[in-house]
Amino acid sequence: MDHFDQALYTPLGLRWSSKRSALKLALMGVATAVLASSASAQTLISARATDRVQVVGSAGPTQAWISFCQRRPRECRVNLSQPAHITLTPSIWAALTQVNEHVNSSILAVTDQDHWGVLDRWDYPDDGLGDCEDIQLLKRKLLVQAGLPQRALRMTAVIDEQGQGHAVLMVLTDQGDFILDNKRNAVLPWRRTGYTFIKREGSNGKAWVALGDQPAPAVTANR
Repeated sequence: MDHFDQALYTPLGLRWSSKRSALKLALMGVATAVLASSASAQTLISARATDRVQVVGSAGPTQAWISFCQRRPRECRVNLSQPAHITLTPSIWAALTQVNEHVNSSILAVTDQDHWGVLDRWDYPDDGLGDCEDIQLLKRKLLVQAGLPQRALRMTAVIDEQGQGHAVLMVLTDQGDFILDNKRNAVLPWRRTGYTFIKREGSNGKAWVALGDQPAPAVTANR
């Protein structure tokens, strides 16, 4: 089960992890290839969100996120010339769903305590092990390498259906905000996750924004 620093649930906190070289290369190949594939219009239309999560103010990252940015400053820079939202085409939808499923099946979920011997660390799951934020970081990295704008891919802190801290990857699109999650292979509109949304990366990767503690309606399918 994922564990977060308690600061994560206030407007001031967050974190990340990495992967084995051969596996990383394989995933990069998958991410690039799926952009050329297509999904059916019916699947895309049925998955569309009708709105976006409301931003209500500023928020601060946890020390684990700050440490990640110090180790990997390029990963925390946001190019403001990039589009803030992705145009959700069938090929982009295919990339999101296939990268989400492939990374989920390739990384063994372990806690930071078991993996790193510390309570909270963000990094890439290069050795094939990682917890929720590490897994979402790898998805973001692969999608960026496949050509998607990092500005539209935001690490996000939520409270899950069990009341535990959890990290997901939010994709900002012209059809609404969608969630990539290591707990499920389906890419869902934020309202269908059943999570309470706390905060996410802002326009500046080192700054975060508060999401108003917005609960999404409980979901009974696509778990």
